[in-house]
Amino acid sequence: MAALTTSVFAGVGKAAIAQPRAPTSVRALGRSFGLRCQVRAPRLYATCVRSSLETEKKGDPTTPDYRVFFNHKSTTVSPWHNIPLHAGDGLYNFVAEIPKQTSAKFEVATAEPRTPIKQDIKKGKLRFYPYNIDWNYGLLPQTWEDPAHTNRDTNAAGDNDPVDVVEIGSASAETGGVYKVKVLGVYAMIDDGELDWKVIAIRADDPKADSVNDIEDVEREFPGELQKVYEWFRDYKIPDGKPANAFGFDNKAQNRAFALDVIEETHRFWLDLVSGKRENTEDLSLF
Repeated sequence: MAALTTSVFAGVGKAAIAQPRAPTSVRALGRSFGLRCQVRAPRLYATCVRSSLETEKKGDPTTPDYRVFFNHKSTTVSPWHNIPLHAGDGLYNFVAEIPKQTSAKFEVATAEPRTPIKQDIKKGKLRFYPYNIDWNYGLLPQTWEDPAHTNRDTNAAGDNDPVDVVEIGSASAETGGVYKVKVLGVYAMIDDGELDWKVIAIRADDPKADSVNDIEDVEREFPGELQKVYEWFRDYKIPDGKPANAFGFDNKAQNRAFALDVIEETHRFWLDLVSGKRENTEDLSLF
């Protein structure tokens, strides 16, 4: 559980669990979340206090009521809103939802207070992928794919979720674990007409992390891995009788620089959402 006790954490005061008003500045937004860090517009990363972050599992994991909550000093907080996007030294915080070689479709409940992790429900039953996912899968906190924004390169609007991460390292993550990752590239998956970015990343403590810095390095150090990622996400709905997912950019993963632009854009979308600049028409939980 080391990853849970060494995470960079933001939003630790009472304001972290209160519905935020619409601050007039990014610095005011930082205060509204109780951020004890130096805020540099337009980001919320800067130098934040390292603090202990623990998970709390509630309910029977074989039922729809099961939840994984995140706590800081006895206060329940949001893994989507209160964990900073940036982890320092060019790294990002990755919240793991689905460990590699498992099939239960866990995800952050974006409409529930404190946005705990839950298992998705389909036709009244717990949802499982038709086969195991080969990588650790989760999200980048403090990002949001705005469904009101149409990406001009793909002509598709956002899917109303945080940005997804496919972590290709060798170690299995834990559901609710928070890890520092190096961003390597990104796929533009289009699911039912919605843009669903898939960031390719590797944990900073992986043995191969120093050898991969961009998307072309992945093919050298992990031959065939990008094609596997593409094919898995293209085809995983086919066993359920649905069509294959489409991808932008001729089905090719884009490089690190492109991925970083995507992350910063979706971070700005999140900032607009939680500050009130962008109306919360999707009834998402902002605390």
